[in-house]
Amino acid sequence: MKTFRGEVKAAVQGVKYRTDFDKTALQSNYDKRKWQKTTSDTDWNFFWASVVTVRQIFNPEIGYRLNDSQIINHFPNHVEMTRKDLMVKNIKRYRKELEREGNPLGARDGNGNYIYFDFVPSTYNLPSDFSLWTEEFKRHSDDVWILKPHGRAQGKGIVLANKIATVKRFMVGYSKGMRDTYIISKYLNNPLLVGGKKFDLRLYVLVTNYRPLKIYFNTEGFARFCNVKYTSANNSNIDNMFVHLTNVAIQKHGDDYNDKHGNK
Repeated sequence: MKTFRGEVKAAVQGVKYRTDFDKTALQSNYDKRKWQKTTSDTDWNFFWASVVTVRQIFNPEIGYRLNDSQIINHFPNHVEMTRKDLMVKNIKRYRKELEREGNPLGARDGNGNYIYFDFVPSTYNLPSDFSLWTEEFKRHSDDVWILKPHGRAQGKGIVLANKIATVKRFMVGYSKGMRDTYIISKYLNNPLLVGGKKFDLRLYVLVTNYRPLKIYFNTEGFARFCNVKYTSANNSNIDNMFVHLTNVAIQKHGDDYNDKHGNK
């Protein structure tokens, strides 16, 4: 057993890592494990790379493929699941495939709503789906909608809307050269609350393979809470993001924010 442990320890210490940007948390772990830094394009075991670098590595013209002893921190084309508009596109595509196959997961109820895939509300891309969204808005004019930029984070650029005019302002901005495109989703006006406040869950998984799918689920996570107790979106509170968005980047500016635990 001692010999085996010694061999494992030697193998771990012999790991070669490469990175194209420095982060203290990463560097301290490399040093702790006595990994060896390398700048080689091919002779490495672990590569913490930027999204741009990953795209370059897996460019079809280069044709590079990882060997069994190499691990990288991003899957190529992972943006298909991490960017809001592309994630919605792929979920919609998957639902249609399930329906065509007659899979029970693609079943709908008598009103045409998905029974098992109802966790994704009606969603459209803007500006391309503006006309389609307008038609649905007119059919359900009492609904509230939430606009989110496709490629931004931390609650930046998010707006709640209950009028076509609000959404049209973004269309005008886009026509004048504004770069952000948006998704617009039906806002869930009756969410699950804890202590009367909106919250979201931060749960972490590590996906090491897609074929076959292999996922490691972290048993620990946390919840993020709003500062202000929730009331349904209406004209008086529709712009109050302390009620509607759980993002820490938003909530930390509220009067009731607790900087000791960060509303977690």
